[in-house]
Amino acid sequence: GSIGRMAEEARAVFARMGLNERLCDETVKNKKNCAALLEVAKTAGVAECGCEKDLGTMLYTVAVKFPAVALVHREKLIKYVVDSKIDASSKLEAAFTFLKSIGSDEFDASTFEKACGVGVVVTVEEIKAAIDAKIAENKAVFESERYRGPRFPCINALKKDMPFADHKAVMDLFDAALEALLGPKTEADLAKPDKKKGKGKGSTEGKGAAANKEKKETKATSAAEDVVKEKDFESMREWNMPRPDENTQNKPDILKRHLTETGGRYITRFPPEPNGFLHIGHAKAMSLDFGVATQLGGETILRYDDTNPEAESVEYMESIQDNVSWLGHRPIRVTHSSDYFDELHRLAVELIKRDKAFICHQTAAEIAEFRKERKPSPWRNRPMEESLKIFDDMRLGKVDEGKATLRMKQDYLSDNPCMWDLVAYRVKFCPHPRTGDKWCIYPSYDYTHCIVDSLENITHSLCTLEFVVRHESYMWLLDALDLYKPHVWEFSRLNITNTVLSKRRILALVDKGICSGWDDPRLLSINGLRRRGLTAKTLNRFCDVVGVTRRGEIFINVKLLEHVCREDMDAECSRRFCVRNPVKVTISNWPKGKVEEIDMPNHPTNKDFGTRKVPFHGELFIDHKDFRTSDSKDYYGLAPGKLVTLRWAYQITCTSFETDKDGNVSHILAEYHPEPVKKTKGVLTWVCSEKPGMAPLRAELRLYSLLFKSENPMAVEGDWMDDVNLDSRTIVKGAVVEPTLRGTKAYDRYQFERLGYFTADEDTTNKNIVFNLTVSMRESKSSASA
Repeated sequence: GSIGRMAEEARAVFARMGLNERLCDETVKNKKNCAALLEVAKTAGVAECGCEKDLGTMLYTVAVKFPAVALVHREKLIKYVVDSKIDASSKLEAAFTFLKSIGSDEFDASTFEKACGVGVVVTVEEIKAAIDAKIAENKAVFESERYRGPRFPCINALKKDMPFADHKAVMDLFDAALEALLGPKTEADLAKPDKKKGKGKGSTEGKGAAANKEKKETKATSAAEDVVKEKDFESMREWNMPRPDENTQNKPDILKRHLTETGGRYITRFPPEPNGFLHIGHAKAMSLDFGVATQLGGETILRYDDTNPEAESVEYMESIQDNVSWLGHRPIRVTHSSDYFDELHRLAVELIKRDKAFICHQTAAEIAEFRKERKPSPWRNRPMEESLKIFDDMRLGKVDEGKATLRMKQDYLSDNPCMWDLVAYRVKFCPHPRTGDKWCIYPSYDYTHCIVDSLENITHSLCTLEFVVRHESYMWLLDALDLYKPHVWEFSRLNITNTVLSKRRILALVDKGICSGWDDPRLLSINGLRRRGLTAKTLNRFCDVVGVTRRGEIFINVKLLEHVCREDMDAECSRRFCVRNPVKVTISNWPKGKVEEIDMPNHPTNKDFGTRKVPFHGELFIDHKDFRTSDSKDYYGLAPGKLVTLRWAYQITCTSFETDKDGNVSHILAEYHPEPVKKTKGVLTWVCSEKPGMAPLRAELRLYSLLFKSENPMAVEGDWMDDVNLDSRTIVKGAVVEPTLRGTKAYDRYQFERLGYFTADEDTTNKNIVFNLTVSMRESKSSASA
């Protein structure tokens, strides 16, 4: 028919452009990409006469990756490509980035050309010269550490210095130069490093049961005190993670086709399900997915695994993309499993035709029972034609939900339950957030995940260890369809003490009102951590510190996260004064009405933070805990007749105090000393208003401690909800802060001296400043101790 002729004509155009047969077929099947490439080919003037393969590949990339917001400028980019002014993939990616940033705004050619390296030619000789200089700079390290030296940092520095060079050439030439310096790798170079375990300074060996208990309790704290671990992707060799061209589990012709399409690049993917919000475990997965690709000069795809329309929403998708961007990750493109629904359906039909799948009418309970007894479905050997007919009826909506599924014909006698004829398709009369009501059958995760990995040419499919059991079925399905097989590598899942990361359990905490939402600062969801005040830098550094292992589940004490956060905020935050539980102090000998501006440093060690001017006069506030009616040797606060120092200001002596009807101290009288009397152990923080008689600036403090009482809430006997710490949030309404904090905006961050590190909450307004306790001043059992 006419549709068939149009497809053949399109395929002929693409073939004349030098695209390989498989890419031609896939493009013709994708209506959007097919239309875009035909339009690009026409604009470029190659639809009829064809072009060289390199130009065809560049034009294909323009067709499928061009940012939609800048379509008005596509013709301009095509001309740059055809005229060979943009002649490398690095320049083309830079062009996409630039065009996405301007959208439909005015196009300035000079700015564009500068951003995209037009006219920049980096010769092989220049690359070699830069490599020789970099190796010479690090020669001593390489000669000492040989192939465990700083290879990737050097390559990344070279790529940064030469952004428009051929990055693959940079890597290949660097490796050749390194081998010329060190010679071929020896057995010692290929051997795993000797990771000797030494005893720390705090060893408690030989000190009995009490010492052993203490050692166990401080294990996580000691890890937090010695933050030295960094990601080392060079050690992928130790993990048996091959280069793309070493993926010998594929047939030679399939591997060759894959390498032709990818150019030998490393390609990873981050594939979240859009059925909830992301948490810190996802941050760790992103750190590895994007980190491996970045370190190896590759790229990462953000793919939404959206095969379950009942649980998915656009809200989750938007939140996920926001989180990925906030963490600093830049996917090469964003895809959805639903993008491939047509191809997945076609492959399911092909699977039936190859006698590798069948229609089954068992209920879910019956399937579970038969699988448990290792019995085949009664419909397992039905005629292929029947399965094809019923599968088409399912697609057309003629089969009710629960009445039929498409199951893979695997090995129901296998010891691996993931080989017991898994479900590939089921009927769901539910509209999809992206495809609407086009489909009433949806593919399962086990069917979709591996096929889309293959279709997207993923070189390294990285996943957590609980997916090891699925490895066999993953490879079985790709073998059954003669598809390219990515290298699958599993790593340990991240767990944090005193919390839960399960989406289902977080939802239960929200539904029961224990947490205010997915962005509750006590949760380790990414939105919750952001609201509490952690930055992307802190979260990424924590992932670096935790590192990557395959030794079962990682269970990290939350103190390590607090430690990394505290280190970052200590270096990055200005200091301010805040009094949590204020009591007024009147200085009786201060000149009436006088206001003195005291110059205070914003940071105790970093002068770049500058200084601020803080008002001081005869009416001030200190914290109730900094005053006692009677003194003692171990108390450094203020007491009757006692001298203390007000930080950055004067020394005062308490002369008397007043109490309310309940006997609580309500007012303190003191005298100030214009010159220091003597050095005091007591140095107090304080707050004054802008002028005498004016009310001080108030703030609400939200103090947080551990959400669960036990390190592993899932291990406690009984209901896990009973382990919730109901005192994990304390709200302080009457705190006073220094006047410089007037005008505070959401996410402003400070160290409140002697209290902790605080971040202004989203609820902050001009009339009501709200601060979240991000982390305490020191590691303690309660993060809310101030």
